[in-house]
Parts: sequence; structure tokens; C-alpha cells
Amino acid sequence: MTVAAVNTEIEQQARVYQDSLTKPRGALGRLEDAACWFAGRQGKVNPDQIKPHIAVFAGDHGVCEEGVSAYPSIVTGEMVKNFSRGGAAINVLARQCGATLSVVDVGVLTDLADVKGIVHSKVSNGTANLLHTAAMSREDCAAAIEVGRVEARASVGRGANLLIAGDMGIGNTTASACIICKLIGAMPEAVVGFGTGIDDGGRSQKINVVKSALERIAGISNSLVLQQVGGLEIAAMAGFYLQAAESGVPVLIDGFIASAAALAGRQIEPRVCDWMLASHISHENGHSLALQALGLRALIDFELRLGEGSGAALVVPLLQSAIALHNNMATFESAGVTDKDE
Repeated sequence: MTVAAVNTEIEQQARVYQDSLTKPRGALGRLEDAACWFAGRQGKVNPDQIKPHIAVFAGDHGVCEEGVSAYPSIVTGEMVKNFSRGGAAINVLARQCGATLSVVDVGVLTDLADVKGIVHSKVSNGTANLLHTAAMSREDCAAAIEVGRVEARASVGRGANLLIAGDMGIGNTTASACIICKLIGAMPEAVVGFGTGIDDGGRSQKINVVKSALERIAGISNSLVLQQVGGLEIAAMAGFYLQAAESGVPVLIDGFIASAAALAGRQIEPRVCDWMLASHISHENGHSLALQALGLRALIDFELRLGEGSGAALVVPLLQSAIALHNNMATFESAGVTDKDE
């Protein structure tokens, strides 16, 4: 694959332009950085306003057999139906921030063939139990990655210039914890959180499952981590990020599961991170460690842990404001205001 190059010259020109606006230099803080970041990735000193697309990828996990989640697997399919009816948090947030939204069945255990309003791209009926065996075959993992690529290409073709991947999959915080631990060398105790609301005993069980899964894959190459302990929806998210980077379109990373997918994508192509912007810090343990490993700094911390792409959707209006300020404020020269350096 060939990742698109960031236009660092344009990004620097945008910084010079930002410093000419009628405000003390740096007074808008990270909003200034965000506007210049988009300038470099759009190749325009004055970047276009954001046209976001959110893709929620859904899949089930065999590891739920180990009691790692507060909810049964059937909830994945029920939530996909809720998405299709417009009733979930991400539906509300997508409407509010002006994003288009697609919901993709990559590997939901429930038969959703009759559900309208979703993308039917099922690779298999969930994953195997990662505690005992590979979560996916190599073929299914590759197919799930391609599902994400196809969705990214389609959304870019429809005019999106910012992509957000959301997730839905009961048990996927366990899979994500395994990926993060293995790829950044962190201990399960530092990464495993409370997921959808398990208690302390449930978290202890989850830590033990992650430890045992990591022992099972201790000798394998990092290139096989996604296939061994990941999820179909996580693989699709990784493919989504990879295709975005190839297409030269930025991605806004959501929470814990999204960061695991980002790490999996980076394992395939390290330069994919050039096109990633982190939206928020999840309340889930280990998310900050994953972002640090990716070289990303989140924009907000609202103690969210919902997933679905919700944290990223919340940040879109902030980014829109950053670009609007950059493009529409007067310069010292045009406003006839004396700059401090004059």
C-alpha cells in the first residue's frame, strides 16, 4: 500500500497565516494546531470545512463465553437494529454534527439479513474464543480488513473528507485489551477496564482471560496479533484507517476499541498514523497508553466509554470551529490592526 504524503510545506504556511490573524499568537491554543493539521492534509492553507462520515462496524466475540462482559452477545444484534432505527447515541450525534452514518455488519452472531438500513458485509458469525484458539482464520481477518477498506473508499467517493470508525461488539474491550497489551508491551492490569459495566470480580476475571490469551500467543509475530486475539469489527476498523491513509483522508480516532484498531493498522503500515487525530480520552483503562504509543494526544476528556464513534462525533463541531476561525478571522493587515511586531 502507498500512504498519501502529508503536505508539510502547506501545513507550515498555514501556521504562518494563523499567526497573522487578529489575536495574540497561540491564543486559540489547540484549535490553531487543528486547523493547520487539516491544512497539511488537505493541501490547502485555508482548508475546506469538514464533511464527516461515521461507519459503525459490528461483530460478536467468542470470548464472551468466559464471562468478561456485563451483557450477553445477543445485545450486539439488538443494538445494530437500534442503530438502523436511528435510536442510539451515535445516531443522535451524527445528526447533530452533520455526519453521514453507515452501520456495517461484519460479524454479528444474530442473523440480520432482513434488517434494512445497514450494510450487509458479514464475514462470519462472530469470532472464536480467543482464550483457546485464534479468534479468526487468516482468510476471515483479511476479509474483514477489506470490508473496512471498501467502506472507506465508498464514503470518500461520496465526498467525505473526515472519517470516523465506530464499534459495536459485546466482548470487544477484552479483544482490544489483548491487542493493546501485546502491541505496546503493557500489563493487563494497566489496560483492562470495566467495559460495559462489570464489577471488580468481573474485571479480575477479564484480566485473567487477557493474561491467558497473551500467554497463548506469546511466541507469535505481532503481524498475527489482530487475527489471533482481535475481532471482525476491529479488523474492519483497521482496514478503514488504512484505506483512509491511502486515499489521503484524515481519520478521527474514537475510544478504546478504536485505538486498538489503530495499533493494528499501524502494525500493517506505520505511516497510517500520519492521518490520525485523537478525539478524546476514554474512561476505559489503557486508552491513554494506547494513544501515547500511537503518538497521539486527545482533544477532550469527558470520561466517555460508550464507543460507537460517539466521542469522535462530539469533537467534530470543535474541529469545524477551528477551521472556521482559521478561514474567517481578519488578519492584522486586512483589519488595520497594529501587530505587536510592527
